[in-house]
Amino acid sequence: MNFLEEIKRRRTFGIISHPDAGKTTLTEKLLLYGGAIQEAGAVKNNKIKKGATSDFMEIERQRGISVATSVLAFIYKDKKINILDTPGHKDFAEDTFRTLTAVDSVIVVIDVAKGVETQTEKLVEVCRMRKIPMIVFINKLDREGKDAFDLLDEVEQKLGLRVTPLSFPIGMGYDFKGIYNIYGKKLNVFSGDKKQIVSEGVEFTDISIPELDEIIGNKAAETLREELELVLEVYPPFNKEEYLNGDLQPVFFGSALNNFGVKELLDCFIEIAPSPQPKKSEERLVDSKEEKLSGFVFKIHANMDPNHRNRLAFIKIVSGTFKRNSPYLHVRLNKKMKFSSPNAFFAEKKEIVDESFPGDIVGIQDTGNFKIGDTLTEGENLNFKGIPSFSPEHFRYVNNADPLKSKQLFKGLDQLMDEGVAQLFTLDLNGRKVIGTVGALQYEVIQYRLEHEYGAKCSYENLPVHKACWVEPEDPKNEEFKEFKRVKQRFMAKDKQGQLVFLADSAFTIQMTQSKYPTVKLHFTSEFK
Repeated sequence: MNFLEEIKRRRTFGIISHPDAGKTTLTEKLLLYGGAIQEAGAVKNNKIKKGATSDFMEIERQRGISVATSVLAFIYKDKKINILDTPGHKDFAEDTFRTLTAVDSVIVVIDVAKGVETQTEKLVEVCRMRKIPMIVFINKLDREGKDAFDLLDEVEQKLGLRVTPLSFPIGMGYDFKGIYNIYGKKLNVFSGDKKQIVSEGVEFTDISIPELDEIIGNKAAETLREELELVLEVYPPFNKEEYLNGDLQPVFFGSALNNFGVKELLDCFIEIAPSPQPKKSEERLVDSKEEKLSGFVFKIHANMDPNHRNRLAFIKIVSGTFKRNSPYLHVRLNKKMKFSSPNAFFAEKKEIVDESFPGDIVGIQDTGNFKIGDTLTEGENLNFKGIPSFSPEHFRYVNNADPLKSKQLFKGLDQLMDEGVAQLFTLDLNGRKVIGTVGALQYEVIQYRLEHEYGAKCSYENLPVHKACWVEPEDPKNEEFKEFKRVKQRFMAKDKQGQLVFLADSAFTIQMTQSKYPTVKLHFTSEFK
C-alpha cells in the first residue's frame, strides 16, 4: 500500500463529553466492533469485574472516571482508527484541550436524560473555534430521558450547532424498541434480554410498508413514520462538505451500554470522517501528504509500565513517514535523535512499530528530552501552534510525609509535572515547593500516583495565591526591577524551567503591581517568548 493510500485509510478522532455521559463505554463498544476486544468492560468497577480498556490507571479504575487521555488504535473495514478517549471531568480539562490539537474530528457524547451540560459546552466551543468536524451521539436511550426533538433543539441552541439526525430512536426508556438508521436505511430492533450481543440491522428502505407494523407494533410504527416525516421537513439534508467544514453536525441516537446504535455510528463515521488534515505551524501550513516527516508532542505520560518507571512522549504524526531508527531533528533542542522502539498503542498495551503515517499517534521512550508542544522534523524548523498551556487556579504547599523517601518524592514530582498535570514552583525565600493545578481533584491524583508509582508520600497545605504571573522585565538591571524583587520577595518563585514567577494573592495586587512597576511585564502563562 502506498503512502497516499495509507493516509486515506487513517481516521484519528477524540471522544468528548461531560463526565458520566458514557464516553468511555462508547469507546469500549467501538473497540468491540473493531474486534480489538472480545468482551466490553464497564467503567464503574463494581458492575463488571473487567474494567474499561481505556481506563488503565489504577486510580481511574477505583474512581470510575477517566483522569488522563488514553490512545487506542484498531482496524475496522480496512480503516485504521485512532481513538483518543479524553477525561470529561473539568479538573482534567487541560489534558482534553491539548488532545483536541491532535485530532481530525470529534464525537460528542450527550446523556439523553441530562441533555447538554456545562463541560460539553466548553469543549464544543473549542471544536467550533477550530472548525473540527463533529458528530453528536445521544446516549443512554434505554433510560427515560428527554424527547428526541427537544434534545435536538437543545443541541442547536446551547452548543450553537446546525444538526441533522442520521438515525432516530423508536421509543425511549421502557418503550425503547430500537433505532431507524436514516443514513443506511436500516432498522435495528432492540431485544431487551440480549443486551451485550450485537444485532445486525434489517434493510428497510420503505417504512410505509405493513411489515414495519408487524416488527415493532402499530403504535410505534405510526409514531416513527410521523417523526421521520418531521425530520425530513425540519432538518437540512446531510451534506458531507458542510460536515467536513464544521458547518453541519450529524446526530446519532443509541445506547452504548447495550451496543445499540454504535455500529451505525461507526459505519457512517468511517465513510464521512476526514482522513489526516493539514496543520498550521507558526512558519507555514503543513500538508499531511508531504513526504518529509513532521510531528508534535501533545502529551507525556510517566509510568505507563510501573515495572520499568518509563516515560512516554505521545507524538501526533502530521506529515511524512516516521521510521524506526531514523534520525529526526528535535527543533527546540536543535539536536538529532534516533528512536529504536517507537510504540503504537492499545490503551496500556504497546507494540513496537517500524513505520507510522500521518494521523497515527506514536509513543517514544523519553528520558526528559521532551516537553509538551515540542516538534520533530527531518530538519525543517517548524513549531506547531495552538497547544495550550494553562495558568494554575489552585495552589498548595507540598510537604514530604516520609523523610526517608525525599529522593523518590522529588523524582515523582519532577516527572509528573512534565506530563502537564500541574506546575511546580520553588519559593525563592525558603525553597518550599508549591504545586499549582487547574482543578482541585488533581491534588488527589498526584498524591495517589506519588504513593503508588514512586513509593513517596506527601501532604498539602493551602496557600492563598490568586494567580501565578510569569515575570518579564524590560531591563533586568534597572532599579525598578530590583525594587520589585525586593518588595515582593516573599511571593517570588521559580518554575521548573527556572523562570521567575510572582505568586499574586489577588487581582487587586496584580493591578497595583502593574501600575507601580510599568517596566515589569506580568504574563499568565509561561509561553510568552
